[in-house]
Order: sequence, then structure tokens, then C-alpha cells
Amino acid sequence: MILHVDMDAFFASVEVLDNPELAGKCVIVGGVSGRGVVSAASYEARRCGVHSAMPMYQARRKCPHGIFLKPRPWRYKDLSGRFMTILSGFSPLVEPVSIDEAYVDISGCEALYGRPEAIGARIKERIRKTLGLTCTVGIAPLKFLAKIASDMDKPDGLTCIAPAAVPEFIARLPVEKVPGVGRQTRSQLERLGIATLGDVRNYSAEQLSRRLGKYGNRLAELADGIDHSKVKPTRVVKSISSEATLSADTRDRERLESYLLCHAEDVGRQLRRKGLWAKTVTLKLKHADFTQITRQRRLALPARTSEALFKAACELLMQYKTNKPVRLIGLGVSELSAASGPVQLSLFDTEKDSGTKWDRVDNVVDTIAERFGPDTVKKARLVETEPKTE
Repeated sequence: MILHVDMDAFFASVEVLDNPELAGKCVIVGGVSGRGVVSAASYEARRCGVHSAMPMYQARRKCPHGIFLKPRPWRYKDLSGRFMTILSGFSPLVEPVSIDEAYVDISGCEALYGRPEAIGARIKERIRKTLGLTCTVGIAPLKFLAKIASDMDKPDGLTCIAPAAVPEFIARLPVEKVPGVGRQTRSQLERLGIATLGDVRNYSAEQLSRRLGKYGNRLAELADGIDHSKVKPTRVVKSISSEATLSADTRDRERLESYLLCHAEDVGRQLRRKGLWAKTVTLKLKHADFTQITRQRRLALPARTSEALFKAACELLMQYKTNKPVRLIGLGVSELSAASGPVQLSLFDTEKDSGTKWDRVDNVVDTIAERFGPDTVKKARLVETEPKTE
């Protein structure tokens, strides 16, 4: 049996946890200007029609009495790590899906913790007592059904689909509930007269593949109760990035560099937390006309210091000649490795030696930021010209 554990309105719930006066109110977390989008909304706000990814101006229109808050990523990451640690105490097979949800394979855990429903209840109680937050748990013998089950009784719910109930559940399951069925796929299935996953059985895998490509085969398997997806406790990180929509379009290179410095510190902190080095730095820009460009540079030496990432991104920005105003700017890294590799030491202040010094500085700043928040210590440049992002 597999559990899908999903924290309830995570960002908004954390804000209520830290400020109990917000309990029972319409709490909306996201970019606070008209250009921002909703990152999370409390269930009170959802009843007003507010949902994640909604433009903030629409959220204000639907919920004018709402309490709008800027995100606090460092706080959410801290609680997310504690959430994953709780899950790891019940099974070694935990697969994080995002900051606030994960799959847990509890095969063989019944002898220690009881039946699947009891394990789900114990996880909910542990999260409530340890973190002061609620979650919803879905339990099923198939991974995709566990995800669906966790959406059936929100918030603070627990739904278990027993193995014997799987065939009937699949037969009645609306196809739009199936992971991977988006608007286009749903439209094609409607033309075939398919409304439920059970209806899929009226067609062969070959017929579905001709219409839907590779996903046709997967859909046929899911309709037969077959899901080869396993809970994978380790996920290889291939890239890390940070980006933001600006509060106002700008051509000011100095201001754009200030945004890049913020992103470099965020990406660098993530690299160091994961014990990784990056070989390639990517600059991402979106202009006011919504055209988007990316530029990449391979570093001479793998790096994880914010200073090295910032310098590389600034060089890419300098090389990109344009007068069009910028709407969004981002910095990403790829070609990640768990070690920087052997390096010849030098008697002089080489790029590697300088990077080592910055690495020590960054580690100290990271320790302070983890304890007191990322705004406790910041570069003087950001104090003087702190950029506004969404």
C-alpha cells in the first residue's frame, strides 16, 4: 500500500500557525502587487473563489476582505524538511513530490504500525502534534490512486482505497481525475465517448496509442489497474533555479544585476544545502512583449558560491545587447555534481582560492539564515537597492 500525504493549504497554514490571529480568515499568500500570482490560499479564501496560480488582481477582486501576505520561503522550507523527517520515521521509502507533499510506501510496515488506515492516522497525528499543521492522506495499492484519494476529502482527511475496491473505483473514476489527462487529452477522449477510466477498456492499447501517443499505453494500463510507478526515495537533482516577475518593467542594467544577486544567493544556498556544485549557469529573461530568451555559460571550475554564480550571470547579461524592457529575470544552474573535483592549489589568489574563501563566508551566512531567516544578513548592495519582485 502507498500513501500520498499532502499538507493542507501549506503556505497559508504556516502563516496562520505563526500568527494565530489569522485563524478563520481569508489568508492569501503570493506576490502582493497586481502582477503577482497566488501561491496558496486558506480554505476560507478558496470558498470565495481564490485558488493557486490565480493572478493577484483577480484574487483581490474576488476576496477584497482577504489578508494578502508575501511568501516566506525560508520558513516553508524549514517546516517542509521536518515534515519529510516525520514521514521517514514510518518508512524508508519516501518520495518528495514538492515542498508540501510526498509518497510513502508502507509495504511491510503493518507489523510495526498497524493497518494502512492506522498508519495514515498516526502520521496525521504526528504532524499535528509536531508541526501544529494538518494534512490529508490518500491510501491505495497503486501510486496514481493514492494521489487521487488524497484529493477526495480535503482538508484534514483520510481516504483509503482497499485492493478489493480498486476495479469498481477505476470503473467509475472520471478521466479528468487521472494524472496526465489535461485539457487536450480530455477533449480527445470525449470524442471517443470516454468519460470514465472504465470506458477506456472499450479500446485497445493500440487504438489509444494512435490517438494519444505513448500516453495511450499508460492510460490502457491504468484502466486495467496496472501502475508500474514505484515510490523512489531518491530523486536526482538536475538543475536549480530562481526567478521572479519584476514589480515594473525595466531597462536599468544595475537594477537587473540586483535581481540577479538575489537569485544567485538563493540558488547558491540551495546548492550548498544539497552538497552540490554547478558547472553551467543560465540567465533567463522575459521581455515586456513576453518574448523569452536564455543564455548559458560553462564555468571553468564547478562552483556553488553566490559570488561565482552572480559574476557569471552578470557577464551573460552584459553580453546580451537589447533595449527592450525586462519583465522577468532568472538565474539557473545545471550540470550538477556532488563534488567540485580535484584542483591544483596555487600560490596566488586564483579563482578557485577566491571561491574557497567565499564558500566559507557563504556557509557562515547560511547558518545564520537557517536560524534567523534569510534577511538577517545581506550584501550591502541589496540593502541600498533592494529589488522588488513578485
